[in-house]
Amino acid sequence: MTPKPRRNSRLSLDDKALTKRASLSLPTVMTLESWKDIGREIALISDASTWWLGDWVVYGQDRYPDRYRKAIEETSLDYQTLRNYAWVARKFPVSRRREKLSLQHHAEVAALQEDEQDVWLNRAESKGWSRSELRRNLRAIRADREETTSPSILKLSINLDADQRRRWERAADRSNRSLDAWITETLDDAARSPRASSFPRLPAAS
Repeated sequence: MTPKPRRNSRLSLDDKALTKRASLSLPTVMTLESWKDIGREIALISDASTWWLGDWVVYGQDRYPDRYRKAIEETSLDYQTLRNYAWVARKFPVSRRREKLSLQHHAEVAALQEDEQDVWLNRAESKGWSRSELRRNLRAIRADREETTSPSILKLSINLDADQRRRWERAADRSNRSLDAWITETLDDAARSPRASSFPRLPAAS
């Protein structure tokens, strides 16, 4: 769950915390509340940094279209990861971003229509879903839709001798159909016929 943001405040660590690239030093004595506050700030900065990077790349793309990629390559940042962040940042203007949700939450729904994005982000926010929980729920809905909309499949096995197969293949060729499509259409035509018997027969192909 993304840490709860502090509105209208800049993110920075408590003065008691000494930060370096590969370390965090804390005083020997500090209150539990101060220690917890520092942890919350670290979590917020970590979460916010993906949005910062996305917006940073968008700025470079817009203002230095011919030079921004080379500038990125001169840093230690991964270009493809930054492109992904920028894509999400463009999909969600600041006014549509949910502060209680991470950029990764937004990435999960970025390919949807805006109204669907809002529905799923609202659900994730109100239910306190992690990114993984949001993804699982999205997949479940997609699977249900595919099961509902996908045509049913019936597999048939037909025993043919060589002459029958050749006749049917010639008939399918004359109608510009594959053999499977010709058999399916012929059976369906027979089933639709008012004179169809309980066991419709495929027409003999000369």
